[in-house]
Amino acid sequence: MNVPLAELPTPALLVDRARMEANLAAMAASIGRAGVALRPHFKTSKCVAVARRQLAHGATGFTCATPAEVALLQDAGVADVLWAHQPVGPAKVAFAVSAASRGGLTIALDSTDAAEPVSRAASAAGVTVPFVLEVDTGLHRAGVDPDRAVATAAAIAALPALELRGVLTHEGHLAAHGSDRAGLEAAGDLAGRTLVQVAEALRADGHACPLVSVGSTPGATSAPFAEGVTEARPGTYVYFDSNQVGLGSARVEQCAQTVLARVTSTQRAGTVIIDAGIKAMSSDTIATAGILGIVCDAGGAPVDGIDFRNANEEHGYLTGPGTSVLRVGDFLRIVPNHACGTTNMWSEVHFVDGAAAVEKHPIEARY
Repeated sequence: MNVPLAELPTPALLVDRARMEANLAAMAASIGRAGVALRPHFKTSKCVAVARRQLAHGATGFTCATPAEVALLQDAGVADVLWAHQPVGPAKVAFAVSAASRGGLTIALDSTDAAEPVSRAASAAGVTVPFVLEVDTGLHRAGVDPDRAVATAAAIAALPALELRGVLTHEGHLAAHGSDRAGLEAAGDLAGRTLVQVAEALRADGHACPLVSVGSTPGATSAPFAEGVTEARPGTYVYFDSNQVGLGSARVEQCAQTVLARVTSTQRAGTVIIDAGIKAMSSDTIATAGILGIVCDAGGAPVDGIDFRNANEEHGYLTGPGTSVLRVGDFLRIVPNHACGTTNMWSEVHFVDGAAAVEKHPIEARY
């Protein structure tokens, strides 16, 4: 495959192959310096071809958010998968037990309410399901408070057919620091140290706790370096996005994922319409600065003076003084605000080398 970008139908999802490879190598080297294992989050790419490149760069396994992601990786032969979401409800409980019976699956739990149905189903099937205790280190989403971790872990571990492997956290609250990189780094370090303290308390209570797992891209330069952490689970790093640029985790020039779009209308003064709307982008409401993406030229370099803040389903609205030179038919590349959400909007991705698409891969497990 060697198709000039100008010949692709738009909108189209692109990944700059060289930038992606550089991101994979850089994260592998950084996590290697921390002396911990690298378990990337699969939701960013949902693409087996990308996962194989991450394994080639030293990933020991993957993190997943959904049963579909777990199944796709297991079918692809990945032997170590962490399902970092509570398996609640009959369908997810049945899937957790079935997937664990294949070997290599660990689930996340934070309460006996979530654990008891899994325990009953696993006992009935004669399967032992490994689990990690999810701990809240500041995000205040899922996860047990650190001061209740020992009691909760003991109660879950006492249930039949469940085996405690360690502790997990997602330090997603680091994004609240915005461009305050020093504050973000300090919060990441605290999240890592807090999780280590929970692991030490579990061991003191008689529990094995070999896995101490932190996970985020903005926290990848801090949390994994806390002494006692054993693995890191960054996801967005494989592509980066405009949110990570705003947080200081990447430069625009490192962002591998873009949406290729064409100008379709210039009828309104001060506004240019492109054919990439919310069905092509992520409309993540927590993304940095409220933008849908950073507008770049056909070569992937950022363009000054153009904002992308509003869109309908199939129409994107570009504003700002930089739009004055745009004409119908011009094409642009947009670095999305959130790579993971954007991936989930697409069924295929084009790998790009220079000005040509050189590979096309399916995006699967989208739900």
